[in-house]
Amino acid sequence: MTTQQKAPRRTRERILELSLRLFNEFGEPNITTTVIADEMGISPGNLYYHFRNKDDIVNSIFVQFESEMSHMLGVPDARQPNIEDVWRYLHLMFELVWRYRFFYRDMSDLLSRNRKVELDFKLILAHKIGVARQLCDGLRSGQALQASDLEIDALATNMVVVATYWLSYEYVLNPRKYTEKQAMADALARGCYQVLSLIRPYLRGDTLLRFEQLADNYQAKLG
Repeated sequence: MTTQQKAPRRTRERILELSLRLFNEFGEPNITTTVIADEMGISPGNLYYHFRNKDDIVNSIFVQFESEMSHMLGVPDARQPNIEDVWRYLHLMFELVWRYRFFYRDMSDLLSRNRKVELDFKLILAHKIGVARQLCDGLRSGQALQASDLEIDALATNMVVVATYWLSYEYVLNPRKYTEKQAMADALARGCYQVLSLIRPYLRGDTLLRFEQLADNYQAKLG
């Protein structure tokens, strides 16, 4: 393959990478294709060669997001899940949410005008709820969690609701620090803890003791 044939793909990837950064930093509604082209140092016509409009860029980023979400760590195949698996899953999920945070922060606006995001985001939420339910079922099977089917259904949904809107909550509390690396690292850790704390009333035995250890470590890190 010649250099000339490779160039369009590199330009397309750079546009997506830059657009994601701009959407995350300034909000998707505040960024136009003209702004993206200016930041890229290319003409609007060159940008439109790769993407028809801004929604085309948003949809392409969303495809990346969907792919990463579908390949994210889920329920272990060869053993019963433990509380560390739940903690790890939450951390990975929050890291992914942060990487694509504009989808969550600008969700209402995007859902009102982008059909792909509207339909596919429902599937992502259903996937998250499914994994949360499987993790809770696994803990119950190992006698680490005591809850009815109805309670597990509610618990899995509540975990996803808190995780989905946690960054919006943090943004309201600290809008001026929203993009600061350390501030948001702490915010993500708080989000993980808040979601995991929903499980605590249902934990039993050694798993409850292990949860308390994880909670103490969390508190120590945040000071």
